[in-house]
Amino acid sequence: MTGPAASDTPADTAGRVWSGMRALVLEQHDRRREVSEATGLSFIRAKALRRIAAGPLSMRDLAARLSTDKPYTTLVVDDLTRRGLIERTVHPTDRRQRVLTITPEGLRIAEIARAILDEPPQTLRDLDPADLDLLDRVITTLLDTA
Repeated sequence: MTGPAASDTPADTAGRVWSGMRALVLEQHDRRREVSEATGLSFIRAKALRRIAAGPLSMRDLAARLSTDKPYTTLVVDDLTRRGLIERTVHPTDRRQRVLTITPEGLRIAEIARAILDEPPQTLRDLDPADLDLLDRVITTLLDTA
């Protein structure tokens, strides 16, 4: 990644920052493999489990949160159900829908994934406190405007 140039436009700078953020999260500090190895699940299954751990979801809501289509979401849910990590029950007011809830074992595995994903890399912990505070404010602002 190259540094700023005198002729950079705000769009150039934003592009460079976005590229750097993607590289940091998805390349230099990608934790997906670590999550898969620790949980014995593909990353998408661990991600689904974490979403369901946050509270019961319909199949439709899970598919939306995973950005997957219904058939693929069904495969993921079938596997998680077969492993005893989630339960699928009929929605109390709409018999056409299924509600997904986490089991105690599913919650244990979701917690393993969360702990791995929430652990900041050493390079972030090593930042100067003032830089870390600035980064915190910028990220908070970006998340609040999304």
